[in-house]
Amino acid sequence: MDGILRCSRYSFGPNRLHYCGPDRSAVDMGVEAYLREFKTLYPYLKLIATANNIADPFDTQVVEAYWLGNELLENISRQKLYQFLLNNLELKKKIKLKEFNWLENKLQQGVRPHHSFHVLNLWRQISDRAEAQNFVSLAECCVSAGKIVSVKGPEIIVLAETLIYNQGKITLGAPENKTLTRQLEAEYDIEQLKPEQLISFHWGVPCEVISEKQASSLKKYTLQNIMFANQTI
Repeated sequence: MDGILRCSRYSFGPNRLHYCGPDRSAVDMGVEAYLREFKTLYPYLKLIATANNIADPFDTQVVEAYWLGNELLENISRQKLYQFLLNNLELKKKIKLKEFNWLENKLQQGVRPHHSFHVLNLWRQISDRAEAQNFVSLAECCVSAGKIVSVKGPEIIVLAETLIYNQGKITLGAPENKTLTRQLEAEYDIEQLKPEQLISFHWGVPCEVISEKQASSLKKYTLQNIMFANQTI
């Protein structure tokens, strides 16, 4: 799949809810220009591409690394990631000193710049006093994988492990059915979804059919970043 198309599928969910991305639509700007306007997405893609000597930040493997996770993430040194967070994302200006010190400690432990890292460790700070709806947003923002149980029109039921917040910690819950909504008249592979296929989803929107290996990689990096997040909740 073309990297720009692939990236747009993961980006559509949060942007339609006005959580991140430009105010203008991809129709107005063109898809690539639209994706370049995401203030965290595009810098992360450039980081992953540069560290792996890949010229195009929208190379499909780079896009996969950020949203699902793959071996490209392992080629990014702690120093490069530190400089990226300090200079490109300017985190010292955006978070408290105590939080930045926490982040430095996590970098020493081997954080990787996967999407779930940013969501769980930077995007939202939650605590024991967090209201339920705030955690729902956090969980929806993490990309998940699920096996399709049934398909009926725009409604897709998947069996998936999703994030839960219990006794002050984040965990992956036991598999349970979750309802997703697809746009009919969407891309061919989304229109043709069938039971038993594995798919990724983001903000309740099905993104793409994935392999067992891709689902395993997504779970690996998500669990890593849950562990890092739980250190400082």
